[in-house]
Amino acid sequence: MIRPELRDRLRRHSEAIVSAAVAVLGIWIATRGGWFWGVLGAGLAGVGAVLALGAVRRSFFHRDVASPGLVEVVEGAVRYWGTDSMGGEMALSDLSEIRLIDLRGHAHWRLRGAGPEALLVPVDAQGAEALADAFARLPGIDMGVLAQAMRVSDAPRLAVLWRRPHHGAGNRPPTP
Repeated sequence: MIRPELRDRLRRHSEAIVSAAVAVLGIWIATRGGWFWGVLGAGLAGVGAVLALGAVRRSFFHRDVASPGLVEVVEGAVRYWGTDSMGGEMALSDLSEIRLIDLRGHAHWRLRGAGPEALLVPVDAQGAEALADAFARLPGIDMGVLAQAMRVSDAPRLAVLWRRPHHGAGNRPPTP
């Protein structure tokens, strides 16, 4: 009954739709009168809004699985289990730079550590949407920049999307 492209779009955004419905239900409950219903409804609306924000953020990272391998974010580390020589693990605390690159016609996250090591993770590998929550915890990251890079499919993918801010003594701006 439902067109396949509409069904796919609804499925992709179902978490955000349900979370927004919870927020609306909370607002409705809050307007029923009385302090009890007001507090209960406001709390429910807040929870729904936070869940909806996370769902929208993750929806930009969702892709149909088209690359081999598995992505996991466990205990503050990104793990990519590839089927060929690619694969590995990088702690989020060691992450110094994020780029979105094109490799053999497929988009990959290039996660660079403090040293010369880098981890390439296909954006369309199973579990890659978990990177949205992992990246959101990085200091100074603009998730809008990452989402825009994911939306633009024909743009050159070489620019640095995030770099860890350095606050060491050697990196302070000169004082006048």
